[in-house]
Amino acid sequence: MIHIKYILLAWGFAMACLCYGQRNAVYQQYIDEYSDMAIEQMRRYKIPASITMAQAILESGAGRSYLATKANNHFGIKVSAGWNGGYVRRDDDRKNEKFRKYKNVEESYEDHSKFLLKDRYKRLFDLDPLDYKGWARGLKACGYATLPTYANRLITIIETYELYELDEDRHGLKRKKKKKEVVVAPQPQKHQVIIVNGKPCVIARQGDTWESIAKELKISKRKLLKYNEMSEDFGLPAGMNVFLEKKAKKADAKYKDYWHKVKQGESMYGIAQYYGIRLENLYKMNFKDDSYLPIAGDLLKVR
Repeated sequence: MIHIKYILLAWGFAMACLCYGQRNAVYQQYIDEYSDMAIEQMRRYKIPASITMAQAILESGAGRSYLATKANNHFGIKVSAGWNGGYVRRDDDRKNEKFRKYKNVEESYEDHSKFLLKDRYKRLFDLDPLDYKGWARGLKACGYATLPTYANRLITIIETYELYELDEDRHGLKRKKKKKEVVVAPQPQKHQVIIVNGKPCVIARQGDTWESIAKELKISKRKLLKYNEMSEDFGLPAGMNVFLEKKAKKADAKYKDYWHKVKQGESMYGIAQYYGIRLENLYKMNFKDDSYLPIAGDLLKVR
């Protein structure tokens, strides 16, 4: 029913941004663009805007996923009985599944709200409208998504970007948008190539994109994404190591018998990028699968 195949990747990317000590500019841009739409849905249907916003970010990769760009589908809703609109096909739980296609993003937000008006979600509307944690956990309990950590991921996004502030605007008052200052950006300096774990890489800066780095360093974007185990649906957090060759299977020899102690907010993807090792090998070394989410204080082998 709900598209979840790429939620793990979106979450890993979001947590990688937190790992590097800042918000994801791509996510913030999405919030700036669509928060009013989420607030409008809250006024019509009493669904917390913070929940709508967090779900959209998580399930659409902040509007950059295939479904969002090709079908204006920001909530991964599949075709079901009674749907008379268009659709696109995409592999998910099964191959070549049908997903709803909308004329515009607003139509997707409206359909998401109506989707939550089903009887299975009825008890959520008895919650305090400011109880975003109750809504997040309730959505998971009611079967909105099968991902075990779905509720926690919504809550983390809401708290990281302070989306709960959107829920306080529920009295019909139109928020005033801040005027954007026009700033002439200085000419960016070229990235310095460094060696991490024997592999060349650069450190991403604020405003960098996969395209801009690929163009500057004369490498194809496809290869850059492959080397960094990333989908083109997602942006690039500042401070992250961006590798120009395939990463190694294990960390540098100096990390022999070393255990990485997980810090608050770190993800397996962020750790793999830091040490310059392949994500799959990091899981294997620690006898974990991709359902594992590191918790502050966990110890992980990196070699």
